[in-house]
Amino acid sequence: MTVRTLIVDDEPLARERLRTLLASETDLHPVVECGDGQEALEVLARERPALVFLDVEMPERDGFGVLAELGQTPPPVVVFVTAWPQHALRAFDAAAVDYLLKPFTVERFRRTLTRVRERLAAPAGDLRQQLQRMFQELRPEPAERLVVKSATRTLLVPVEDLDWVESAGNYVTLHVGAETHLLRETMAELEGRLPARRFARVHRSALVNVDRIVSLSPTLSGDHRLVLKDGQELTLSRTYRARLEQVLGHPL
Repeated sequence: MTVRTLIVDDEPLARERLRTLLASETDLHPVVECGDGQEALEVLARERPALVFLDVEMPERDGFGVLAELGQTPPPVVVFVTAWPQHALRAFDAAAVDYLLKPFTVERFRRTLTRVRERLAAPAGDLRQQLQRMFQELRPEPAERLVVKSATRTLLVPVEDLDWVESAGNYVTLHVGAETHLLRETMAELEGRLPARRFARVHRSALVNVDRIVSLSPTLSGDHRLVLKDGQELTLSRTYRARLEQVLGHPL
């Protein structure tokens, strides 16, 4: 018995590659290809495929928009295929069985097919565990340096030179010794790129290189006062206390 499969991608070459990779899979039979989200909804309603390889960024309606309007019950098994890793969290929320990041290898595609078959064979299985494995594969290697651009120059700031980072809206201010540099990146984005064993969020607006901390003392409010090697004082919020304890390997 073959599984009816739909390929949705606005790039013809991307659709062709998926079609070629699926050609030798006798149990997975592509029924049709679509180039945009609106057409995908029409085909989904008509063909009711069990498996969908779904691009994220498409004209008319993106992949998440397609799923939001999908009325099929039970829903198909979905594999997101995209060039943009920042959509992975939404794919997790949408209960996708996997997230293929372009360009992907044949070996990576084979792992996807294994997950698809596991999901099709055991629809009540632990999908969350499968997705956690997916996120571990997607997690990038920690950055070794940060690229800071201005109108006149581009600086390469070694991560190990960072003392602490301060939130500034959609920017962050990097404190490096006596210098500061403005980087167009949110605190959450930067935190995800820095080595977790060295940097800890201590406040919603502050991220610290733990090697720069020289002392911690409790305050009457239940927070802690941090003092860095250069004398800078920061607040360790109760919300982030457990995270710092994890990095330090010691309770406060």
